[in-house]
Amino acid sequence: MNIETITEQALKLEPALRAYVAEVLLESLDYEEDFVVSDAWRQEIKQRCHDIDADPSLLIEGERFMAELRQRYL
Repeated sequence: MNIETITEQALKLEPALRAYVAEVLLESLDYEEDFVVSDAWRQEIKQRCHDIDADPSLLIEGERFMAELRQRYL
């Protein structure tokens, strides 16, 4: 399977599953060694990941979010 096929298949997943795949892939890169992250940010990241894992319905698609922002503030 090539990268294009993998990407196409991943993009067909529901938003919560795409977020999970993205999280797993990013964690696999081990960014902690490359980027300095404060303890406060690390805690915030862990809390947000926990919240999403506990209730994926909290996620909304980016396009919908931007449309709501435009409607509210423009």
